[in-house]
Amino acid sequence: MKTYQRLTLIEREEISRYLILNYSCRQIAIILNRSTSTITREIQSCQTNRLKYRAVSAHRRSKQIALKSCKQHKLDKNKPLNEFVVNHLHLRWSPEQIAKRLKLLYPNDMEMHVSHETIYAYIYIHSRGILKRRMIKQLRQKHINRRKRNKERQKSYPIQDYISIDERPAEVQNRTIAGHWEGDLIIGPMHRSAIGTLVERKTRLTLIVKLLKKDSDSVCEAFAKEFNALPDKLKKSLTYDQGQEMAHHKKFTENTQIKVYFAHPHSPWKRGTNENTNMLIRDFLPKGTDFTKITKRKLKSIQDMLNDRPRKILDWHTPQEVFTKTIALES
Repeated sequence: MKTYQRLTLIEREEISRYLILNYSCRQIAIILNRSTSTITREIQSCQTNRLKYRAVSAHRRSKQIALKSCKQHKLDKNKPLNEFVVNHLHLRWSPEQIAKRLKLLYPNDMEMHVSHETIYAYIYIHSRGILKRRMIKQLRQKHINRRKRNKERQKSYPIQDYISIDERPAEVQNRTIAGHWEGDLIIGPMHRSAIGTLVERKTRLTLIVKLLKKDSDSVCEAFAKEFNALPDKLKKSLTYDQGQEMAHHKKFTENTQIKVYFAHPHSPWKRGTNENTNMLIRDFLPKGTDFTKITKRKLKSIQDMLNDRPRKILDWHTPQEVFTKTIALES
């Protein structure tokens, strides 16, 4: 059976060179005779931005990780502790129960203390092959991979008390009246950043919103600030998907007087204008862009370029021209 070989420094230098030439991970994998997943993981583990990948620093980091993984684990060095943990895993004790019990039985013996996270790490990271499978079977939740237990992990809950897109009035669907919007987020790499996009259905006017965070409070506050700068007659409704960032839609409606309609799950075509606009924005901010490094000024510059671009759907008028004309007629 073919064993896995770590990437060499020469291979990493080749990866760096081909990334600069804008080769895809698949193309690089074929050239190096490696799997695509190996190249993808290598790039993602070092930098979220492809162009910032550096062979020497990536190789150094890989060696440090390899050395760290070779260090002897506490449960291997301490045989009595190891036996206690393994025996009680067989009894279907959870790692947390084992850790807490050890503190009760050996209050003054720090060598017999171990955290439940250390036990999980021993099971999922340190152990290999048959031993790993056997130990996982002793856990109540027999997950193949260790799940995150940090503050960044968020549970997803259904949006409460929402108004379905099916209840939108006819004027929204046929675009006869301005003031009805579609909204969405464009997410950055590793889901660590995002920007908001708002598009008026009739005029196609686009608003790009700088977001410091992508939680519901931050998104609703940022969207409300954008909308409250508009004339009241052009703030009628917002159609959104069922993303968690709009979980506080009631508070958003109170602050803006804009009714929020939610599209059906996994139905992006229900917000086709917004999806098309996001594609246009991606022309300026391609996938892999870290939005925390994009200034508000830059986003507004892109917004202005889109709003000043002639559109076939508008008989070659610009969204800004049509929107300005609509404001004049509404006044």
